[in-house]
Amino acid sequence: MNLAQNQPPELPSSEKQNTKKKLAVSPQMGSSPKNSATQQPEQERKLPIPTPSHPRQYRAIGLIKGKYSYTTDRLTQGELTTTEGTKIEAVLLGRIISLVKNHLDLDKDHLWVVYPRTNAKTDHLHVQIVGVWEPETLSQAENVAEPSTQEVESGYFSIRGEVVYYSEEKQVVVVKIKQFPKKEGEKPKFFKIELKGILPGKPLHHFWDLKVRLVEETLTVEEGTDLGALPVKKKIGFKRGKGKPGNKKSYKSRKPSPRNPKVIPPVKKSIKKPSK
Repeated sequence: MNLAQNQPPELPSSEKQNTKKKLAVSPQMGSSPKNSATQQPEQERKLPIPTPSHPRQYRAIGLIKGKYSYTTDRLTQGELTTTEGTKIEAVLLGRIISLVKNHLDLDKDHLWVVYPRTNAKTDHLHVQIVGVWEPETLSQAENVAEPSTQEVESGYFSIRGEVVYYSEEKQVVVVKIKQFPKKEGEKPKFFKIELKGILPGKPLHHFWDLKVRLVEETLTVEEGTDLGALPVKKKIGFKRGKGKPGNKKSYKSRKPSPRNPKVIPPVKKSIKKPSK
């Protein structure tokens, strides 16, 4: 496993200006601008997994080659059977339903673009299908950037977010992903993904760019880059002070009030006189 631990790269001034126009901003930099997807270069948007538009862009996306079959009367709910024979629970998102109905043969394998999720109840992997990568079938071959082998390889996932749990002994990494609101005024949402692997140093509450491989039903970390620490919110604890119940001296300091007209008198200790 090739893991690197680096600080966030310093961008030239020209790239910094371009970055502000693109998608996704880290928590320290506010929310993402409107219509940012249309501001990415045309070729990058046609890649199955686009290049991150910001050094700390949150995301969880990957590629799975296999057959989709729906297990109920609803087309949107089913499972993906990978070319290796692994079955993964899957759902179709709205943007691809028409494509599946009108243009794809579900009896054949396709390279699906998916959003991975960890089921909170079962801890099993399930995916949301958001696209399919077949330029030759869907007439998208023109003006498409030539992707690397890894970018179009089945089982490759890009996970970028904050590590909120890590166990080197169990080889468990939990990454928290932030979803920016679609509408103004809405609060950002979060979800967590469980991975298998080992990270160097102290990875907790750092932003990581992880290259992940799907092995059967498990997302396994292959490479990781530490992009720096994120601020941690401190929990405000309650300190027990004077005048609180349970303090032996508290009743002496209590005074009558409308809610508490009676005051419990202090306990008088009897003193025995010495015998003559």
